[in-house]
Amino acid sequence: MTPRSAKPRPAPTIYDVARVAGVAPSTVSRAFSRPDRVNADTAERIRAIAAELGYRTNPLARALPTGHTSMIAVSSSDITNPYYFEIIRGAQAAANERGYTTLLADSQESVRLEREALERAIPTVEGILLASTRMSDSAIRMTAKQRPLIVVNRDVTDVPTVVTDHAMSVRQSLDHLVELGHRRFTYLAGPEAAWANGMRWRSLRTYAAEHGLQVRRLGPYPPTVTGGVRAAEDFRAHRTTAVIAYNDLVGIGFMKRLISLGARLPRDVSVVGFDNIFACELVTPGLTTVAPPLRTLGSMAVHNLLALIGGAHATTAQPPTLPTRLYVRESTDVPATRKRAWAV
Repeated sequence: MTPRSAKPRPAPTIYDVARVAGVAPSTVSRAFSRPDRVNADTAERIRAIAAELGYRTNPLARALPTGHTSMIAVSSSDITNPYYFEIIRGAQAAANERGYTTLLADSQESVRLEREALERAIPTVEGILLASTRMSDSAIRMTAKQRPLIVVNRDVTDVPTVVTDHAMSVRQSLDHLVELGHRRFTYLAGPEAAWANGMRWRSLRTYAAEHGLQVRRLGPYPPTVTGGVRAAEDFRAHRTTAVIAYNDLVGIGFMKRLISLGARLPRDVSVVGFDNIFACELVTPGLTTVAPPLRTLGSMAVHNLLALIGGAHATTAQPPTLPTRLYVRESTDVPATRKRAWAV
């Protein structure tokens, strides 16, 4: 047992590691902050000695003289939305490959919370990834002046972005429904501040005009299961044979409520969502949906962000656009020729 009067041993420092390793303290620093600038064998030996001594780096202290913390901020609109799971995983994997740590911020669909979180994060991170941000374009550009920044799933003038091909996703969903025989559609809109929401509605109207179809819009609704339940209540008075939901959560809530009212899905109503979250395969009927490779979306954004941090010139004229894929499940079918009235 350690006597009460014994003083705790001081934590090992970078100088202790350098002395044992027989290198300069600056070499130890680079082995942790910029390992690509140190001989691989030397860096591995330094890390082994540091682990043996119990030395731990302090990224914030290291940032004071160098400005390098090896940390990036990833801000999502709603961490409880499974859409962001794969994006975050892809972003983390890409960051880890380069020795960076991700600081995750959840704005809970609140512009105020998002801005406050970023203001606190800016002094400690080297770059920022905004996933489906709800901030205004001017606020995003102002933030981009303070740190290298990448926006995911939104096109902002003069700011580097990585986006999904929303026109393709709408074409894929409508091509599928039209092939089944549907001609009248309802779009369950998401948040008005969501860039993807506006792009999808625009693409829906364009497609409908080109193919002589009828499409109308309900909403906006929160991008949640509860939002879908609310949409179902409005839909009861204005029915169509097919519905396209802003995202899968809205689609799932919509189906859940219609089934409780006596609707036979997909015979009475076919439903398509966006994002291909894991719950699409867990609900009955399984939800047909459209989505890009979300993990690739996150990793591509971080690779581009780290290039900016490294001094690459930002290009904004033609943002990288990821293609989408249609996942057909049981929530879509040919429209019923003879309908039984379901409860209203």
